[in-house]
Amino acid sequence: MNRYSSIATGITALALPLVFSASAHAHHGWSWADTEQMTLTGVVQKVVVAPPHPYLDVQTQNDGVWRVELGNPTQTRESGFNDQSAKAGQTIKAVGNRARDHAEKRMKAVQISVGGKTYDIYPERIGR
Repeated sequence: MNRYSSIATGITALALPLVFSASAHAHHGWSWADTEQMTLTGVVQKVVVAPPHPYLDVQTQNDGVWRVELGNPTQTRESGFNDQSAKAGQTIKAVGNRARDHAEKRMKAVQISVGGKTYDIYPERIGR
């Protein structure tokens, strides 16, 4: 390996983590979501409480199945929500920000209500 190959390898090794962290930040931030909040009501189809984001698949009456993403696992747990908080078949109300691409049925919930309890996932964003 010559000197230039070593330099190129070093630059690549340094650049790759930056590329991956930038794409991860874009997904984990709010830039993919609308600024206006919406309310979604439906029936829970699936509950997943695992990294990178816990989520629920929710069947709506007129708009198919939506993916309702919660906060990261720690944040979701701190809201009081866990893998026993919602079950398939329960009615849920989610308040949050939908994907900017309205063809994508996905939202980031700031608050959800299910089973007679309300979970403030992002309390600082409720009503923004």
